[in-house]
Amino acid sequence: MADVTRSGSWTEELASLIDGGIRYSTIDDSPYLMDQFIDSSVNSNHTELQFDAHLHSTMDSKQTHFGFEEERRELDEDLKDKIKGFAKAWGELLIDLSIGCKDIVQQSLSAEDSYVVKKFGPYLSRVSSNLGFLNEYLPEDRDPLHAWPVVFFVFILALAVLNVNSAHDTPAPPVVKKMVIHPPSAATLLLPDGRHMAYHDQGVAANRARYTLIAPHAFLSSRLAGIPGIKASLLEEFGVRLVTYDLPGFGESDPHPSRDLNTSALDVHYLANDLGVYDKFWVLGYSTAAMHAWATLKYIPNRIAGAAFVAPMVNPYDPAMTKEESSKIWERWDSRRKLMFSVARRFPSFLSYFYRRSFFSGKHGNIKEWFSVSLSEKDETLTRSTSFETFWQRNVEESVRQGHMKPLIKEAMLQVSEWGFSLGDLQTRRRCPRKGILPWLKSIYSKSECELTGFSGPIYLWQGMNDTVVPPSMAHYISRILPGVNLHQLPSDGHFSYFYFCDECHREILTTLFGDPLGPIHNTNDTTQMDDTDPYLLNQHEDEDHVFTTDTV
Repeated sequence: MADVTRSGSWTEELASLIDGGIRYSTIDDSPYLMDQFIDSSVNSNHTELQFDAHLHSTMDSKQTHFGFEEERRELDEDLKDKIKGFAKAWGELLIDLSIGCKDIVQQSLSAEDSYVVKKFGPYLSRVSSNLGFLNEYLPEDRDPLHAWPVVFFVFILALAVLNVNSAHDTPAPPVVKKMVIHPPSAATLLLPDGRHMAYHDQGVAANRARYTLIAPHAFLSSRLAGIPGIKASLLEEFGVRLVTYDLPGFGESDPHPSRDLNTSALDVHYLANDLGVYDKFWVLGYSTAAMHAWATLKYIPNRIAGAAFVAPMVNPYDPAMTKEESSKIWERWDSRRKLMFSVARRFPSFLSYFYRRSFFSGKHGNIKEWFSVSLSEKDETLTRSTSFETFWQRNVEESVRQGHMKPLIKEAMLQVSEWGFSLGDLQTRRRCPRKGILPWLKSIYSKSECELTGFSGPIYLWQGMNDTVVPPSMAHYISRILPGVNLHQLPSDGHFSYFYFCDECHREILTTLFGDPLGPIHNTNDTTQMDDTDPYLLNQHEDEDHVFTTDTV
């Protein structure tokens, strides 16, 4: 009985481990239940043991899996902490290293006896002095060393934003005409220094010319310009021989490596001699070509009979200008045009960046965009005409035919650099021998007389008051410096409207210069006849009639 009791106790303990929610009666309550329970216990003992083993294995596996998850989570956290610590340590090392490098660089570069300071110090100081004028645009309480990096960063950011915005909603681009390089067709002559100069002879023949008018061309132009659209019949009526030529490096003329306004005047002198013009001749300067005409009045005044200027450009940095005159000139230009003048004066080599994207892009462009100007109403109407567009494109193509930017860069530099003389030098003055012992001794052996200096011939000037390329203030400045200039102010004209394709204007200019038309000098041996056509459209055969080549050395 005791064994049974122990057996019952054992089964109860086993049942307590597997509580299925069934409660059995005690063995003492019923013998039948006791026997049935023993049998069922024996039969199910094996099954219960298997279930118990499975339960324990399942619980052990769950505990093991949970342990692995805990361990993995701890490892991940440890790895993150290690990475953070490693990155932080490296960051501190890099900061210390950069501070050390900064100190080394400052000690190496800032010291007066360092190699870098000795080697590049003068150049850096020169660049700093050239850029010093930009500090005037900064507020007075701002340090340029800290302000300019911020300005540069904002500028780069603005460019990036503009590039992104320009990519959206961009209208269809206009049809762009490509430039064409034409075959050589100019008459040439050989200068004493071995260079060849291309020229274009218009109007009456040399032996019938009553007047000879030599006209250098403006920036981005050529010998084809002259007086745009002037009729051969008008030149014949006044007996005028009009000679135009390509500046060095323009058109078909050879470049001059060290040219200035003095050599420019000498080129005109040699041109006149080689073409058989031995008497005095007239010069015509339009726009930026005016500086070459001024140079002839300075360096070869004895060869010049008179000068005519239309919208003449002067040096905008001329020190003889008053502050008011200078401000009136600069305020008529937009910021980009001001920048181009500043670059041409201080950093001329940078002009190649702009020229490569405009004049030397191989495509024709808009005048207003190329020269950064806004045109007057009359100029706008003229530049839209077919005749002007055809002439302008052909002239530009001839101007850049050699594909070299240096001549154009040099021309821009000459305009804003020191000319070697001032306009005031052209004013007629009486220069007498100075007083002193040496002049007195010279007067003993030779009679000393006073002589006139400057240019004593007539000077005529036409200026459009609506000109946005050459501000009218420049004409007023010229008339102040040279009181003898005959100034003609044109109230409704701009930069192009009075000079390009205006028959009435051309007649007015020739009448002002030469008076009533007298025709050419009569010569029965000359039967030359000129067609009443636009000079720049003459064919090559007509140009070859005027070819004159000299072997002067």
